[in-house]
Amino acid sequence: MPGFRRGTAGVVSRLAMLAGLSVLAATPAMTETTRDRASLNLYGSPGLIDMPTAEVLPDATIAGTFAYMGGSTRTTLYFQIMPRLSGSFRYSSIPNFDTQLSDETRYDRSFDLRYQILTEGRYRPSLVLGLQDFIGTGLYSGEYLVATKTLAPGLKVTGGLGWGRLAGTNKLGNGFGSRPEEFLAEGGVPSYDRFFRGDISGFAGLSYAPNDQWNFKVEYSSDSYDPEQDRGVYDAKSELNFGLDYRFKNGAQMSLYHVLGSEVGASFTFVTNPKTQGIPGGIETAGLPVQVRAPGAARDLGWTTDPNTSASARKSLGELAAKDGIVVESLRLEQDRATVRILNPRFGAPAQAIGRVARAMTRSLPASVETFEVIPVVNGMPMSAVVMRRSDLEALEHEAAAEMLARTSIVDAYGRTPAPDAGIYPKFTWSIAPYGQLSVFDPDNPVRIDAGIRAAGKVEITPNVILSGSVTKKLAGNLDEITRADESKLPRVRTDRARFSKEGDPAIEYLTLAMYGRPAKDVYSRLTLGYLEPMYGGASAEVLWKPVGSRFALGAEVNYVQRRAYDQLFEFQSMTTVDPETGIERDIPNVNGHVSAYYAFGNGFHGQIDAGRFLAGDYGATVTVDREFANGWKVGAYATFTNASFEDFGEGSFDKGLRFTIPLASFLGTPSRDRNDIVIQSLTRDGGARLDVNGRLYEQVRDYHRPDAAKSWGRFWR
Repeated sequence: MPGFRRGTAGVVSRLAMLAGLSVLAATPAMTETTRDRASLNLYGSPGLIDMPTAEVLPDATIAGTFAYMGGSTRTTLYFQIMPRLSGSFRYSSIPNFDTQLSDETRYDRSFDLRYQILTEGRYRPSLVLGLQDFIGTGLYSGEYLVATKTLAPGLKVTGGLGWGRLAGTNKLGNGFGSRPEEFLAEGGVPSYDRFFRGDISGFAGLSYAPNDQWNFKVEYSSDSYDPEQDRGVYDAKSELNFGLDYRFKNGAQMSLYHVLGSEVGASFTFVTNPKTQGIPGGIETAGLPVQVRAPGAARDLGWTTDPNTSASARKSLGELAAKDGIVVESLRLEQDRATVRILNPRFGAPAQAIGRVARAMTRSLPASVETFEVIPVVNGMPMSAVVMRRSDLEALEHEAAAEMLARTSIVDAYGRTPAPDAGIYPKFTWSIAPYGQLSVFDPDNPVRIDAGIRAAGKVEITPNVILSGSVTKKLAGNLDEITRADESKLPRVRTDRARFSKEGDPAIEYLTLAMYGRPAKDVYSRLTLGYLEPMYGGASAEVLWKPVGSRFALGAEVNYVQRRAYDQLFEFQSMTTVDPETGIERDIPNVNGHVSAYYAFGNGFHGQIDAGRFLAGDYGATVTVDREFANGWKVGAYATFTNASFEDFGEGSFDKGLRFTIPLASFLGTPSRDRNDIVIQSLTRDGGARLDVNGRLYEQVRDYHRPDAAKSWGRFWR
């Protein structure tokens, strides 16, 4: 939940979105620098001014647009999901506009989908089918079929047909039946009853870019802005709109517009593309070169009679690995085989850590050792055993990394991992840093934030038994001012958030004892006890089945929870909640949990289903689809459907959202396993709410298994 995700910020609305986008803009986004590249319109999608075009951005492009027109704002996040399919999430504000009170600002969320039916050819135009604001209240609801053709370098012509918002002027006819005029009451529900229904209008436009920087645009718009005119927001005097873009070398765009013959508009767009950024790193020092053995040295076993050789090799390997930030916890040395147990706190690309350890082994181990077995360990759990031949390292150092991958085995490390050396544990680490918790989409105040100081600590009692905690002190904020009436008819498992914020100062975010294990081959386990998150304490147990070479995994989690006191210190409170509006009491069940299935489809797409019982006692499933990149970037969406009706859930109808993972190494230029997880969630509600416990297994385990390790194998020799 936004505000309860440690290290996670939900970023959507104007101020929050711009902060994220300014980070994205720090890196070059598009390799395309010609004047023919697509521009984005006031809706933050490929288009002219208000009207869409059939242009498509490069695959995996992320674009963020902040647009202003006549007092209204539109903040849009656009993602090119696949080469032909794109989606947009938009958050808009319109002053003096409300369905009942005309002097109130209306805040509106909307989603778009676009699909390119035809790509542009020598004589054939590009053809795109689009659904605009097809989920929710439908304020900007409209569908379109649009074609765009490049006539000459920099010169493009566009024409299309529009329904809904895009059929307000000079109507050409009627679509497939009548179109409902009223707004839908249920957010997040596709407005399928409107698709391609009602009047049809035509729109057209022309753009000309004389060079890479400037682009001039004119369009004949079919959107008459009737809802806004009816409420006195705009006074439309013309169907002709005019625009001017200035495009920066990194792909960013600044635009000015004259719209409706009466309004002035402007927009600014940042773009980035995780697909073309490469795997983070490059500023770090180079790894050690492979030390090639002298001819015949591999047959010398004299070292096996020297009791000091193993200790000397262990010391040398540990020192060489430490220069790369890798921790060697133990080394088992045999006459022709060495098994090393490592921790990788530095490299986000697992293959880079493996490659550096392997090269260090060639420089520190006796010449007779031919087989290297590297076992990365996370929270005491051996993830996999990466097995290589020393002679392959010697022969292939200057070849493509794929050649080395073809000769490397990645197998389960269960039962073959040496214990850590004596004296390494216990370990203690701590940190003090600022924190921020955001709440978004409250119609009374779209952005609320708490900010303060967080102190965190961790004691690794043994490799797999970890005591950890976090304490926050709020310095400023307004999350405790959320006073909007609650429409949920479920137990208040999350909607007491304002009171937790108000009374929890200082607050113990979590204080847990976690135990991790490998109970069997291909099986991983976790048991977490204590104050699990800001609102709940208790016990959480999880087991995961994940073969090391498989794209598929299964997991199960069961939780026994007790509601924490509002001050978020050491006490608990009743599991019976009271609706402040109606006085109705509802009980929160103590037990919840899920079974989960995970699958990597290939081409970077990953799916996850979590089915079971949620905190409020509702039963259902969360479906998540992510597009993942080898450099650690992820872009995804999720939706949760339970047996709680839309009416019982309240505003928003069901839980859904977008999520992004941005590796900090992309901006640092040096290796790092740190990342920023951003969740754009519709609202904090009770339905579909899940316990927010640390240390879930799947993301820890998959990094070092073959499907994921292979994605970053290009950095094995780096």
